[in-house]
Amino acid sequence: MNDYERVASIIRYLSAHQQEQPGLEDLARRFRLSPSHLHRLFTHWAGVTPKDFLQCLTVEHVRKSLQRGQSVLSAAFDAGLSGPGRLHDLLVTLEAASPGELKSGGAGWTIRAGFADSPFGLCLLAEAPRGICHLAFVDPGDRRSAWQELVDSWPAAHIVRDDKAAAEHIRRIFTRPANGAPPVLRAFVRGTPFQVQVWRALLRIPPGQLVSYGQIASSIGHPTACRAVGAAVGANPIAYLIPCHRVIRESGAVGDYRWGSLRKQAIVAWETSRRNASHGEPVEPMKASRLD
Repeated sequence: MNDYERVASIIRYLSAHQQEQPGLEDLARRFRLSPSHLHRLFTHWAGVTPKDFLQCLTVEHVRKSLQRGQSVLSAAFDAGLSGPGRLHDLLVTLEAASPGELKSGGAGWTIRAGFADSPFGLCLLAEAPRGICHLAFVDPGDRRSAWQELVDSWPAAHIVRDDKAAAEHIRRIFTRPANGAPPVLRAFVRGTPFQVQVWRALLRIPPGQLVSYGQIASSIGHPTACRAVGAAVGANPIAYLIPCHRVIRESGAVGDYRWGSLRKQAIVAWETSRRNASHGEPVEPMKASRLD
C-alpha cells in the first residue's frame, strides 16, 4: 500500500467535511493515528500541510481557479503553443495515429507495458514504438482487468510485460528534476480528429489551473459542442499526461473522472498546492481553521 492509498481516506473525509474545518486532532482521533504521524504522512504525500491541502479542496478556491482558466487557456493559444511549453511541468509531444494505424490494432508492434506506483496509486503504463500509448490508474485487485483493457485496445500488438521500464516512466512523469528541466515525453493516441483536437487543448492547461468544458469547446472553435468535448475528455487513454483532470463543470463541481472522482479531486488539489509552494504563493487563510 502506497501513501496515496493511506491518505485517500483522509482526503475523502476532508472533502466531505470541508464546512466543518476539521482540525488535526480531530483527524488523528478519527483515523487512530497520532497527530504528528498523520501530519508527517500527509505532508510527505502532498508536499504541503493538511491545512493548505484543505484550502485547495474548497469550492471557493476551485471557482477562482476556474475563472482564471479562460485567460490562461487563451494565452496559451495566442502564443501558438503546440504543447504545454513553459506553462507545464512536462513537455508532452502528442502524436496521432494515421488511418492505417487506427485499423491495424498495433499489428507488427511490440508494446512494453508494466505496473508501477505513482502518487495517486498503482498505474498501468504502456509504450508503443511511437510513444506512451496507455496510462491508467488501477485500483487494488483490478490488475487483471486493467491488463485486459490494454490488450483489447491493441489486439494485434505483441505486448511484453516490463514493470521496470514502466516505473522509470512514472518516476519521470511525477518527479520534477532537481535542475528544474522538464522531461520531454512522447504520447501516441488513437482517436477521431475531434478527440485529438480536444486532447491537444488539454495539454495547454498548466498545473494548478482549471477550465470548464465550455471553455475548451470555445477554445477549439466549437462553442456549442460541450457534450462532445465531455465525451472526448472521458475517452482520454492517457491519464495525467493528457490532463483531463483539469476540466470541470461550469458550476465549479469537480465532476466525474474515468479513474474515480476522489482521485480527480486529489490530483487537482495536489497540483494546486504544489504549484503554490513552488511559486511561493500563499494559500488564502481559512476562517477559524484549526489544522496545522
